[in-house]
Amino acid sequence: MRKLICSTVCFGLIFCTALMARAADEPPAPAAEPSRPSLLQTSPGLSLLQPAQTPLPQAAVTRIGVVDLAKVSAESGMGKNAQTQVKSQQTKLQKQVDTRKRQLDKFRSDTERQLPGLSPQQREAKQKEFQKKVEEFQKFGMKAEKELMEQQQKLTQELFEAVGKAAGQLGKDTGVAAIVINRELLFAGPGTELVDMTAELVQQLDTQTEKKK
Repeated sequence: MRKLICSTVCFGLIFCTALMARAADEPPAPAAEPSRPSLLQTSPGLSLLQPAQTPLPQAAVTRIGVVDLAKVSAESGMGKNAQTQVKSQQTKLQKQVDTRKRQLDKFRSDTERQLPGLSPQQREAKQKEFQKKVEEFQKFGMKAEKELMEQQQKLTQELFEAVGKAAGQLGKDTGVAAIVINRELLFAGPGTELVDMTAELVQQLDTQTEKKK
């Protein structure tokens, strides 16, 4: 047993000595060249080209024109003409009403002065006559008021239709999404731009009226 162990150890020492002698006879392996940096290579985590950034979409703004009809009526030529016609008709009717009222007051004064010398039948007749004149005066007043109102409505309708036509043309020329009356606008969202177009509408309306003449 001891002889087998000694033989194995001696064989191992001889094999190691042979390997070391062979390694000494072989030329050394060339050293590895250091890696050279390349322009086409980048360090990990870096890039020569910046990633394309997607542009943020711009919020669309809706432009809405706003007009003041009271100013359009007061400043436009058509509105001023309509107001002149209404005032003229009102003055005319008021004069007629005042004339009839003076006549009625005179009849009443004359009747009161004559009452002491009148018989009961005459007094009753005068009273009926006076009542009839009062009713006629009231009817005339109501008729005058109705006539003036009808004229106002007619002129207002004509003005409103002309304003609508002028607003349509103005909207096409300026590219706004809509034109509204200021009193009818209750809310405008953050993506809405309100543009006061009263002056432009007055100018457009005047131009439109001049073409009709």
